[in-house]
Amino acid sequence: MNSTTQQAPALPEAHRVPEPLPGKSGRARRKGNRAPQQSFRSRLRRDKQMLLMMLPGVAFLLLFFYIPILGNVIAFQDYQPYLGIGDSLFVGWQNFVDLFGNPDFIHAFWNTLYLAAWQLVFLFPVPLVLALIVDSLISTRVRRIFQSIAYLPHFLSWVLVIAFFQQMLGGAGFVNNLLRDMGMDPIPFMTNPETFPVMVVIQMIWKDAGWAMIIFLAALASIDASLYEAAAADGAGRWRRMWHITLPGLRPVIVLLLILRIGDILSVGFEQFILQRDAVGAGAAEVLDTFTYYTGVVGGGWSSGAAAGLAKGVVSALLIYGANKLAHRFGEDGIFAKQAR
Repeated sequence: MNSTTQQAPALPEAHRVPEPLPGKSGRARRKGNRAPQQSFRSRLRRDKQMLLMMLPGVAFLLLFFYIPILGNVIAFQDYQPYLGIGDSLFVGWQNFVDLFGNPDFIHAFWNTLYLAAWQLVFLFPVPLVLALIVDSLISTRVRRIFQSIAYLPHFLSWVLVIAFFQQMLGGAGFVNNLLRDMGMDPIPFMTNPETFPVMVVIQMIWKDAGWAMIIFLAALASIDASLYEAAAADGAGRWRRMWHITLPGLRPVIVLLLILRIGDILSVGFEQFILQRDAVGAGAAEVLDTFTYYTGVVGGGWSSGAAAGLAKGVVSALLIYGANKLAHRFGEDGIFAKQAR
C-alpha cells in the first residue's frame, strides 16, 4: 500500500521568516530593532536636576581632594615656601630615601599598623553585633531609642569625646575620685602608654560603632523574611537561622567594608591621637598622620611630610587593590566586580 505525502503549501513572500545570515548572532540581528539613542544634549536636559544636585559634592571633592593631589610634586623637591613650587630644587627620590632611613618614620609606621590591628580586630565586629541586637528587638519604640543613643556620639567632635573620657577616667575624673573615696589608689587610664591601644579602641567604639551599624541594618532589611519563616518551620533555632541565613546574607557587605577598612588601615586617626599625644608620649601615640604633621607643618620639612603622605596613599591604594583581588578569589564582587573575559 503506497502512502501519499502532501507537501505544505508555500507561504506568500510577505509572510516568510527571513533566513539568518551566516556568522551573525542574534544580538547582531536585533541591532536594527534598538531604540535610537538620545543625543548628549537631550540627556543633559533630561538629567539636569540630578546633575545640579551633584554639583556641590563634585565641587567639594575637586577643591579639597583632587586639586590638592597636584601638590604632591613637592615630595620630589627641596621645597622652600618663599621660592614656591616652580623655583624649588628638584631632588627626585632623595626625600623618600631619607624618609625610609628615618627611625622616627619607621616607628610611626609600625605603631600605626599595631594600632590599626587593634581597631580591625576589636572595632570592626562591634557594629555587626549591634545591628543583630537591634534587629532582634521586637518593640519598635525600644529599637528607635537604642538607635538614637548609639548614633548620638558620632556627631560629637573628637575634642568633646576626649574631654568626656578625661572627665570620667582622667586623674581627677569621676572614676579615680570614686577610687580615692574608697581608699584605693587611682588608675592612670588616660596616661598609661601600655593600655593606650585599649583606650583608643574603647573611644572609637563609643563614638562610631553606632553610626557604622546603619549599613548592617540596611543589609539586614534586604534579606528575604520568607527564608527565616521556612527555616523556623523546619525547626531551626535562632542561632542556626543567624548562621545559615543572616551571616551569608551579610557577607557581601562585610567583605566590602573589610576591604575599605584595610585600604584605610594606615589612617587610624589624626585628631584622636594628637589630642592624647602629650599625655601618653610620642612613643605610644605617634602615627603616620601625626608624624606628617610634626615633620611637615611644625618642623618645616614640607618635602619630607609630603613624601610621607604620598607613600601612605600609595600603600593604601595597593592594599585596597590586593584586598579586592582576594575578595574575587572568594567569589565576592568587592569594590568593583571582576571583568568577564
